Amino acid sequence: MVSVVTSGAVCGIESFLVQVEVDVSGGLPGLELVGLLSSEVREARERVRVALKNAGVFLPPMRITVSLSPADVRKQGSAFDLPIAAAILVNLGCLNKEEVQDAVVVGELSLDGRVKPVRGILPIVLEARRQGKTKCIVPVENEQEAGLIEGISICPVGHLKELFCCTEEEDGIGQEDVVRIRKREKSDLPQSCQKVQLPDFEELGGSVRVRRAAEIAAAGFHHMLMIGPPGSGKTMTAKCMPGILPPLDQEESLEVSAVYSVAGLWQGRSGLMESRPFVSPHHTITPQALTGGGSIPRPGAVSLAHRGILFLDELTEFKRSTLDLLRQPLEEKKICIARSYGNYTYPAEFMLVAAANPCPCGYYPDLRRCRCTENEIRRYLGRISGPVLDRIDLCVETNRLEFSELKRKQGGGQTRENSSSIRTRVMLARRRQEERFRDSGILFNAQMGMKELERFCALGESDQQFMQQAFERMALSARAYHRILRVSRTIADLEGAERIERRHLSEALSFRTGMREK
Repeated sequence: MVSVVTSGAVCGIESFLVQVEVDVSGGLPGLELVGLLSSEVREARERVRVALKNAGVFLPPMRITVSLSPADVRKQGSAFDLPIAAAILVNLGCLNKEEVQDAVVVGELSLDGRVKPVRGILPIVLEARRQGKTKCIVPVENEQEAGLIEGISICPVGHLKELFCCTEEEDGIGQEDVVRIRKREKSDLPQSCQKVQLPDFEELGGSVRVRRAAEIAAAGFHHMLMIGPPGSGKTMTAKCMPGILPPLDQEESLEVSAVYSVAGLWQGRSGLMESRPFVSPHHTITPQALTGGGSIPRPGAVSLAHRGILFLDELTEFKRSTLDLLRQPLEEKKICIARSYGNYTYPAEFMLVAAANPCPCGYYPDLRRCRCTENEIRRYLGRISGPVLDRIDLCVETNRLEFSELKRKQGGGQTRENSSSIRTRVMLARRRQEERFRDSGILFNAQMGMKELERFCALGESDQQFMQQAFERMALSARAYHRILRVSRTIADLEGAERIERRHLSEALSFRTGMREK
């Protein structure tokens, strides 16, 4: 007799269902696993055998064959322990077939029979609901994460004994405790994560132009580079930006939560992510940690910043080869990792916010403090390649703060604008973009393609002549020209203008003059 239990696996951040088939027959005793398995899945043979023994089930001296299909897709991870054990129990008559017939079973087993948490529960439960499954049997520690998905029953199990009825009842476990199913009512769902107190622009002194660039970047999801001396507010500006970004909608929240689930970073969270991620890797980060990969591929920093901000402080201290890896995700909004046993795709649609010093010592053009030569400055800024700079929408210089700017109020002066008022303007611009791109899958101006540029960024004849002159004088690339149009559209949205006008183009061009000299 062949018994079948359904499980799930993750490839990238996408999930697929796996059929765990078990056959018990005569022959040389043993437990054999087949189906294009990784080493950790093959090791499940011993974990399952010992866990069953310690749970009171002794395998008969027969040949047990376990097949995980589809056989042409590589299976990785430790989530197949529990479904393999469940399929064996069904075959031996220790577990009713009906109990797991419409269920997806996921979990890792310890040698004493305890069920341990696994990565990627969220996308697996989503796929189970999509495939019409009625319940999911998951580890207790993954219960909250799995319960975020409505429309499917969640069965949390903490020990293998909770999954089957022992022939000799132990510890009060009987027939009624075979499977513990609990319906997830909407009112019973865990609440969203507590919001973290974010830095406020009111606490930030410095140039109004930097604030303006941050506002434009947040409104249109544009990439931004800040260049200035140490202590001029670059890092503080970046940390204030999450406070003016629009919140994640339901679809975005599921995407971001799925990435963190696959990465194994869900522990400690009690609900879907509502705030946009802010990821700030150190400049010593390895290429694999930045883009993802490894022997067992996992999302990198660019994917953890999906739908949020990737902040690269001290940009010129990063290795040039590492920065050049950003060229693909900045353009294609995803990362593709190829391995001999399969291809993995992770989302990477982030807003790049970068900060850099103008020279090795950091004080150029203040010749009283800077002693760097012209060649040293050129070599230092040359660590950022032209293709990466070409993909940045806004470049703004930050100046050294004066003593008077270190206080919030100056005798009779006005209080600095706070994040709340800036966010109000950003949200109004966001609503205009929602109306413009309704049913198109586009959320921000930065995502516009050629068709959208031709339709929503059309210029008058005089404005076209103006842009032609700027294109030739600044030696712009086609990509830079299109990015200027996208930024101009965002500036117009912040003003509530229907069409792009000369002043919008001029302001967008002014944020690229700094790149021309780098």
